[in-house]
Order: sequence, then C-alpha cells, then structure tokens
Amino acid sequence: MTMMLRRLAATLCLVALPAAALAQTTTATPPASPAAPAGDPVVAKVNGKELHRSDVVESARSLPEPYQQQIDQLFPALIERLIDLNLLAAEGRRQNLQNDPVVKAAVANFEDQQVREAVLDRYLKSKVSDEAIKARYQKFLKEAAPAMEVRARHILVDSEDKANEIIKELDGGADFADLASKKSIDTKAAAKGGDLGYFTAEDMVPEFAEAAFALDKGQYTKKPVKTRFGWHIIKVEDKRQKKPPTLEEARSQIESELTQELVGAYLADLRGKATIEKFNPDGSVIKPADPAKPAATPPAATPPAADPAKPADPPKP
Repeated sequence: MTMMLRRLAATLCLVALPAAALAQTTTATPPASPAAPAGDPVVAKVNGKELHRSDVVESARSLPEPYQQQIDQLFPALIERLIDLNLLAAEGRRQNLQNDPVVKAAVANFEDQQVREAVLDRYLKSKVSDEAIKARYQKFLKEAAPAMEVRARHILVDSEDKANEIIKELDGGADFADLASKKSIDTKAAAKGGDLGYFTAEDMVPEFAEAAFALDKGQYTKKPVKTRFGWHIIKVEDKRQKKPPTLEEARSQIESELTQELVGAYLADLRGKATIEKFNPDGSVIKPADPAKPAATPPAATPPAADPAKPADPPKP
C-alpha cells in the first residue's frame, strides 16, 4: 500500500496533462528551459504562498521527457499539478507528518544521498580537469603498443569441399568479391562482396586472425580456414598500422578511468583517517583468523558448458 501511494504521489496530476504530449517526437538532447519573461513572475498563490514560474519549470523535471519537451505548451496544466503538490505537502505538515519517523528517515536518506553526490562532484571537478585528461591521453599514446590491422574479405561456406571448389575458381581467375556475394553464407558480408573492413587480431576468432595476418596484401588463403562458424576463404585487401584514437574519441573512457581511480583513492584516504569496526551479520564480534590455519578461499566458479548450438560472436561483419 505504501509503495502504491508513493507512485500515486509521484505521478500526481500526470493524467491531467494532455496525453498528446507523449506522442510528440523528442530530440536527442533535451532543449533548454523555455525562455522566461523578465524576472521570475509569480504564476499562482496557494494560501498566500507564491509559486513562481521557475517553480513550475523545476517541478516538470520529474516528469517523463516528452512532457519536459513541451513546458510552454503544457504550462497551465503544470501550474495545476504544482498547486496540487503544494496542497498535499501543506496538508501533511498540518498533520505534523514532517516529524513522522518514517518521513524523517526518508528525508535523512535523501539528504545523505545528495551530500554524497555533492562531495564527490566537488572533489572530482577539481581533479578531472581538461589538463588531467590531456596528460592521461599523452601517457596513453606513449605506452600504447603499435597495433596492426588488416582489411579483408571472406567467403564462408559450410563444408571443406565447397571451400576447396571456390579456391579452384579463384585460382582460375574468378573475382573474389563476386564469388563472396554469390556463395558466402555470411549474408551481411556477402552484400558487400565479403568485405569485413579493417580489424585487429583481437577482433576475430584466433584461427581466422592467424590466417588473415599471415597473408600479404592481395593474397588469399590457398587452403580453407576452419573456425566454429564454418570454412573460410580469406583475402587481404590492405594492411596498415592502426591509428590511435583522437583525444575526443578517447575522452569519455579517460574521464571514466580517472574518475574510478580518484574515487578509489579518495575513499582509501577517508578510510585511513576513520575508525572502522566490522561485525558478523548477527552482530557478534568477528574473531581474528587463526594464523596456523590457511585462509579459506571460496571455490572457483565453474563456467557453464558451452552450448554447441550457440556459438560465440562471429567474426566482425
């Protein structure tokens, strides 16, 4: 019942908003808040309490994105929604519910959440700077081992005999791309004449990668290459050293790595300054481990047996 009431309160007056709003096409990036008139005008009063335009706009942030896209169009309905929310809050306070233990615990939990987010946000803002990202990127460029990549085509068939017949046709002068489009069971690549684009050795299953990287530009395999997907004939179109990602391409990953490292170090520092005691799930004191006995290690998880009917991901299309 409590959960149902929470959901009801969270979506209060949503039904009052025009349903057509949900049918509108939304953009990938939410638009800026609608341009406000000069200042922040009062748009309603509830028992003398002034509700400003900014209050209406802010209250809409909790609604589904389609509604947020149409704040101007839905403004009258949003005002009614905000009036109802204020009336409920005022009635709850009249009943002194702000001092209810459950409400106080929920408020305390919410406050803790906001404080946690604020302390990390302020800490990281000074650390994950543009200069730090650029420095990490330069470090990556210096340490990254140069990698080769090839551009290849392949023809995939379901038997070695079929693969050998195709190799004979290639030896006789047949066009590789033409045969791939007609005979390969990898339909996605076949639509492009068997072209797989550029890839590194790590992108492909080992047997395929070993055969492809052993070829020179313009060569094709003289023997079929067997993988769990079938039998391949591979032709290398080009070989080159893989270009490292640009700073902008790597920025998101660098930011993520820096954030994880910094948060870990920050928490380690806080733990080092704190007095921490831990107890068993039943509240009893954790007994120190007997040095004469080796520490128990949990059994290694046994990976599930591979399903032969469901092979791993195929080579990059």
